[in-house]
Amino acid sequence: MEKLGALAAFGTALFWTASAIAFEGASKRVGALAVNFWKVTMAFVLLALSSLALGGGILPFGASGTSWIFLSLSGLIGFVIADYFLFNAYVLIGSRVTVVFQALTPLFAAAFGFFILGQTMRLGALVGMATVVTGIVILVVARNAAAAKARASAGAAEGGGGVEHVASEAQRRRAVQARGYAFAFLSTVFQALGLVTSKLGLSGIEAIPATQIRVLAAMAGFAIQTLLLRRADEVFARPFREGRVAVRIGLGSVVGPFLGVTCSLYALQHTDVGTASTLMALTPVLIIPPAILFMRQKVAAMEIVGAAIAVAGTTLFFLV
Repeated sequence: MEKLGALAAFGTALFWTASAIAFEGASKRVGALAVNFWKVTMAFVLLALSSLALGGGILPFGASGTSWIFLSLSGLIGFVIADYFLFNAYVLIGSRVTVVFQALTPLFAAAFGFFILGQTMRLGALVGMATVVTGIVILVVARNAAAAKARASAGAAEGGGGVEHVASEAQRRRAVQARGYAFAFLSTVFQALGLVTSKLGLSGIEAIPATQIRVLAAMAGFAIQTLLLRRADEVFARPFREGRVAVRIGLGSVVGPFLGVTCSLYALQHTDVGTASTLMALTPVLIIPPAILFMRQKVAAMEIVGAAIAVAGTTLFFLV
C-alpha cells in the first residue's frame, strides 16, 4: 500500500502541473481570489457527484468530529492561506517559476511531520527525497542563470539614451519578483502545514469525503474574504463574463482540487508526509515539457539535467 501511496503522490504532481498552467492565465485575467473561490466550488460539485456515484452522500456526515476539525483547518490553511500566496505568485512571477518553490514543501512537511506527528522516514525514502531535491535545486539555479543572461542581453540591446529607463524598469521588475518569490515561499510553508493537519484528520475517512470537508472549509473562507473585501462582483460574476476564463477555471478545478487533492489525501493515508510531499513537489520538473511544447518557452540544458536527476530520485521510492 505504501507504493500505491507513492504512486498517488506522483499522480498529484501531474495533476498540479496541469492546474498550474490553467490557473496562471485565469488569475491574470480576473484575480487570484475569484479563481480560488470558483476552483473550490467547482471541485466540491465534482466531489459530491463522485461520492454519490460511489454510494456515498453529497456531504460527508459520517465523518467524526475530529476529522471535521482537522480537515477544515487543513482546508483553511492549504487552500485559503497557501493558495492566496500561490495564485498571487502566479500573477507576479508566472507558474513556471512559482512551482519551483514547491521543492521546499517536502523540507517543511518533513519538519512539521517530525515535530507534530513524530514521524520518521526510512533510509531509502530519505535518499530519494535528497535526490529529488538536488535535481530541483539544479533546475532552479539553471533558470536563474538563464534569466540573468536574458536581462543582461536586453539591457545591452537597449543602450544609449534609454539607460535610465532600463535601470528604472529593471528595479521595478526586481521589486515585483521579490514580492512574487516571497509569496511563492510562503505558499510552500502553509501547503506543508496543510498536509500535516490533513494527516491528523484522515483517520477512519476515505480520500473523497476528506477532500469534501477541506473544500467546504475553503469555500466558506474565500466567501467570507470576498465579502470583507467588498469584491463580490469581481469574484462571483466577472469570471462568467469572460468565457475563456471560466473554461480555464473549470479545467484547472478538475485536475487540481478534484483529482490532484484527492490523490494527495490518498497518498497521505498510505505513506508518510515526507515521502508524499517529495513526490508531489515534482511539479517544477513535470512542467518543463508543456512549457516547451505549448507555452513556447526556452529551457536551459541544465534544467533538463536537474529534471533527469529529480525523476531518477522518484524511482527510489519504488525500488528501495
